[in-house]
Amino acid sequence: MTDAEDTTQSSNERDSKEEKQDRTAPATDARRVRTFCRVCEPACGLLATVADNRLIKLEADRDHPISKGFVCNKGIYGLDVHNDPDRLKVPLKRTRDGSFEPVSWDDALSGIAAKLKDIQSRHGNGALGSYTGNPTAFNTLYGPSFGGFMRQLGAYKHFSSGTQDCANKFAASEAVFGTRTLHPVPDFEHADFILLFGANPAISHMSFVSLPNSMQLLKDAESRGARVLHVNPRRTESVRGAGEVLLVRPDTDVYLLAALLNEIATGPGFAAQAYHHGANLDALEEFVARYPASAVAEVIGIDATAIRDLAQNIAAAERACFYMSTGVNMGRQGTLAYWLLQMLALVTGNLGREGGNFYSQGFYERAPAAGASAPRDMVDGPFGRMRRPGGVGINLPGNLLADYITNPEEPIRALFVNSGNPVLSIGGEERLRDALDTLELLVCVDIYPNATSEHADYVLPAAGAFEREDINIAGLGLQYRPSVQFTPAVVEPAFERRPDWWIYEALAQHMGFRSLLDDDRADVWARIDAMLRSRQHSMRELREEQIIELPRSKPEDFFERFVQNEDQRVQCFPPEFAEAIERMASIFAELSAEGADQLKLITKRDAYMLNSWYANVEKLKQAPRDVNYLFMHPADAEQRQIADGASVRITSTHGELTTPVRLTEDLKPGVVAMTHGWGHGPGSALAVARATSGSNPNRLLPAGPGSFEPVSNQAHMTGIAVEVVPA
Repeated sequence: MTDAEDTTQSSNERDSKEEKQDRTAPATDARRVRTFCRVCEPACGLLATVADNRLIKLEADRDHPISKGFVCNKGIYGLDVHNDPDRLKVPLKRTRDGSFEPVSWDDALSGIAAKLKDIQSRHGNGALGSYTGNPTAFNTLYGPSFGGFMRQLGAYKHFSSGTQDCANKFAASEAVFGTRTLHPVPDFEHADFILLFGANPAISHMSFVSLPNSMQLLKDAESRGARVLHVNPRRTESVRGAGEVLLVRPDTDVYLLAALLNEIATGPGFAAQAYHHGANLDALEEFVARYPASAVAEVIGIDATAIRDLAQNIAAAERACFYMSTGVNMGRQGTLAYWLLQMLALVTGNLGREGGNFYSQGFYERAPAAGASAPRDMVDGPFGRMRRPGGVGINLPGNLLADYITNPEEPIRALFVNSGNPVLSIGGEERLRDALDTLELLVCVDIYPNATSEHADYVLPAAGAFEREDINIAGLGLQYRPSVQFTPAVVEPAFERRPDWWIYEALAQHMGFRSLLDDDRADVWARIDAMLRSRQHSMRELREEQIIELPRSKPEDFFERFVQNEDQRVQCFPPEFAEAIERMASIFAELSAEGADQLKLITKRDAYMLNSWYANVEKLKQAPRDVNYLFMHPADAEQRQIADGASVRITSTHGELTTPVRLTEDLKPGVVAMTHGWGHGPGSALAVARATSGSNPNRLLPAGPGSFEPVSNQAHMTGIAVEVVPA
């Protein structure tokens, strides 16, 4: 029995079924609008059919120069999200009896402003905070308006979902390349060896690589003779599509990477490119010598001979490229793993070359330089060591949100949550719920009511992806084929919904701050226009053309044009990693002492969920997808006398839950898995999510001090020690 079905399809596979349904009653006044998906980074092209200001159909844009007719089912089901009757429609205010009542925008904003001023006057700026969720990365105009409002407010305690999935990459890139915004993209089309860590592109596409239909490129690569190898604790849907898998124990990839580098150093040696473009290579060699294949084999669950063979094959490949995603990011040492991944590309001569990894410059010339000015130091916060927050991609640790709210020395008393659901998306659900109830003001801005807004004082209805103008900004500097696309608002915002940028500019007015709404001539797109002009384009041109394709930067320009270190060399042994390297040794000792039968929990994704905000799409919750199973290897189940379909109790040192089990041989023995995004409780305002609430696996995750990687503030969310017994 497999653990999930791959439903990431091309438009051709799906249209024969879905278009037949839609063609039966075409609207006479329908018009088509070219737009794109805002679910994930590839921003696949869509055609929207609109009638009477209603979005009635989404389909793949077959003429799109980048996605070329590909879109996955999550993009198509954006129609169901848009038209969901449970979406927020009007501003809501909590009443004295705990229920919500509709209010006007003026009343809501006036009430929020009055409460903010009162809290600030009594407690100062340290009483103010914010949490920003993942969808804001796909909402171009949000950032400047939200950031401008928070700066004028004086708030400085900011949290985001980035510390649940990718803060490690920003921290590592800054230390290695001198900027947080330089992330080499793998060249799948020309590589002879493709090595992917912790990724499942068949389900999630790719993160930090904006590439529609990435699985097709992997299939094509395999067809022309390239080797595609996935390193993962389970045989993913991607492996069934292309390549082979090397099963690794969860949260140990960093030791495999170190061992590979050591085997290359002591065997074929580092490529000449590494010595020309790298600094402190000797220190790198000395460091990886601590983790030879023979030493790490038992901890990572891979035979030493297999590690040595893999190292030899990588070094011997004419052209090899490397990629790492959230399966590693969300472990305890994602920053060091991403650093060592870049080192693997460098020492094999594959960084900045065709068939290896290259930088893909987007529509802003100065993007790499823009990420170079950010705090780099470690600080002693009120809850232990952490990376100083600030700059691109690194905020306060999300796992400390409850601690900061309830900190007796300086509690957060007013919190804004935008497009986020931290109650379900981070560890420590019950503790966070209790903390939110101590706030004097909680404002949630979203398209949906969610588990977090159950605790809010005000809930404000944001315009959805198809109700606002936008560009595909999330892929800037990460696109496999660089481009920029503009979409108009496909339909006007329904009911009383407003774009996020307008909400914060209007709130700024109510606070007496500067606001774009003060001047009818103000251009909300002025910032993007200036960025486009750095590449000899403009917003006027983009509005007219809608899509502008950009030339791909030359791979060999990587070092001279894009690396931001003063000497333009890659830092191979960053001094700011000193504490993390000591921690790496301590964790290795801890793992070495673990019992052989210790189960480790990983969180997984499937084609029917997207974090917690696709939980209300009825078509995606049909049996058997209406239950959140624990997936388990048959050998582990037999050892514990657990039958397929039985109810089990899962416990960690952080929490417990009960759920049915499904057996699958796709998992490495000793590994169990659950899909995240579930757990909307009986109080949810979302009918489908409430009826199919399932279990929230994040209840089993650590939270609070010690639950994150200090060098990046990244949460520990995978490789969690658990016990599983019959319920």
